[in-house]
Order: sequence, then structure tokens, then C-alpha cells
Amino acid sequence: MLYNSYSSYLKEKYNEKVYKIPVNLPVTCPNRLDGGNGCTYCSDVAVGFEMLSNEISITSQLVQNIEYIGTKYKAKKFVAYFQNFTNTFMPLDIFEKCMMSVVRDDVVEIAISTRPDCINESYLEILKKIKYENNINICIEMGLQSVNYKTLIKINRGHTLAEYIDAVIMIKKYGFDISTHMILNLPYDDLTDVIEGAKILSALKIDFVKMHSLYIAKNTDMEKDYISGKLDVKTLQDYVEKAGEFLAYLDKNIVVQRLVGRAPKEDTVFCNYGVSWWKIKDYIEEYMIKNNLTQGCKCNYLNGKSVKRFLV
Repeated sequence: MLYNSYSSYLKEKYNEKVYKIPVNLPVTCPNRLDGGNGCTYCSDVAVGFEMLSNEISITSQLVQNIEYIGTKYKAKKFVAYFQNFTNTFMPLDIFEKCMMSVVRDDVVEIAISTRPDCINESYLEILKKIKYENNINICIEMGLQSVNYKTLIKINRGHTLAEYIDAVIMIKKYGFDISTHMILNLPYDDLTDVIEGAKILSALKIDFVKMHSLYIAKNTDMEKDYISGKLDVKTLQDYVEKAGEFLAYLDKNIVVQRLVGRAPKEDTVFCNYGVSWWKIKDYIEEYMIKNNLTQGCKCNYLNGKSVKRFLV
């Protein structure tokens, strides 16, 4: 096995196909307040497949997508995924109501997309109550994108690595799963940054990771730099190599939810070098096979590496 895939993880855990259902809430992000544009790559509209309008009720979104996706992929169990923007950036009573709106027998998990600086124990207490009263698993997904503090400033993330580490420690006290999003080919990061990202996620014992190739949405600050030629998006081969090395340094127990992101063509000016996501997946796997790499094969840096030789 080259890497610990999410589809295999879900099938083993639930003994059948499980599919993620996107839920789109009318929320924003603290990084977009007071006239801010948020992260330089972030658009002001939802970008994603199977995403319904946030003007439709949560229940209706869930029902419509379960009917469509359940039939298309023959799935009977689902993960309700609050996907767009920062889903813990709302009053506590509304947050609880939204989370409870997706609790139903065929929803086995709730996934909540948020930011490291928008996690506190008040929200986690609500999720703890929902988890144990309804016997439903909960995963908190956080965008980190890079561990390079200079890159985080350049892409205007609005938080540092410290907030991410603090959020992970806090979430782990409550026993929730943690998924982290990483963009491996940001113009400002090199292979060393990517490898360090894998090491930090491994040291923190993250449960899941989503790997992304940078896509540039329309009407974003990054679009302006891309169109003017100021942005070096590297090459497809660069992303393939970084993805392969990232996996090699990543703890083998971390589940890989995605090797490459994707976005609708009509919403972007650049996405995946104009190549299908599944082809990029094939290229990554071919690179790993060619270079004799598997997930975690270079994860030899934890548990007191320097003194291990004395314990042999």
C-alpha cells in the first residue's frame, strides 16, 4: 500500500461505501471582516462540486444531495460536511442548531471546516454533547496550508503556526478527529517547507490530511498576481515530487483524505495545470513507485531519534 487512503479507511470502519455531503452555511470568516479579502487565494463565493446555495435550508441541502449522491454512488451512509468558510464563526446557539440539523440515522459523521483561530472550548463542549448523545463521530477540519510563517503572512492567513498547534491540543482533549489542509505547491514554499509540514502533522498525531495543489479562484487577490505574471505556480512535476516526499515523511497512521484538490473550471483561472485530478493522482503514485516510496518510509525523526542507537 503506497498510502493510507480515506476511502479504504471509511470502508473498513463502516463496512460499506460512505460519501461526504457538502453543507453550505451563510457564514463568513474573521479574516474577511472590516473590508478584508481573506486569504489571497480565497474567493467570496463557495467553490466546490455538489455545493448547493446557502439560501436553501440545511435539511433541504442534505436531503437533495443525499438523494442525488446516494443514487449516483450507491452510498447509504454519509458524512455531513460543513464545508465553506469558517463554520465555528457564529453565535453558540445558532452553531448548535446548525449541527443538530444534520443528525439523522444515515449520517455517521459530522465534519466541520474552520480555522485554527476560531476554535475554543465553548464550541467543543457543544460538539461533545452532540457526539455522545447521538453516537455520531465528529471531525474538525482546519486549513493550515503551510508551516512557513513567512508564507502564512504572504497569503494573509491571519494566524500563525502557534494558533494551529494550540487548536490541535485543545481539540485532542475532547477526542475529536482532526483533519488538516495543506497546499503543497504554494509559490513561496520549497521542498524543505513541505517536508517540515509532514513532520509537524506527524508529531502532533493528526488523524487526517488533505493535500491540495494550488488553484486560483476568480476575483481573488492571487488572481491579480497570476494574471500580471507575478506568481510562480511552479510545474506539475514540482507538485508531484512534493506530494510524494510529503507522504514519505508523513506518519503511516495518518489517513490521506485527498492527494489533490479540484474546483469547477468556471470558477477558476488556474487549476491543476489543466490536468484531470485523477491523472495527477496517477502521477504521484507512479513517482512513489519509481522512487521506492511509501507513506511513512522516511518517518524516522520522532521518539528521540538521536539516542535510539543506545537502545539497540
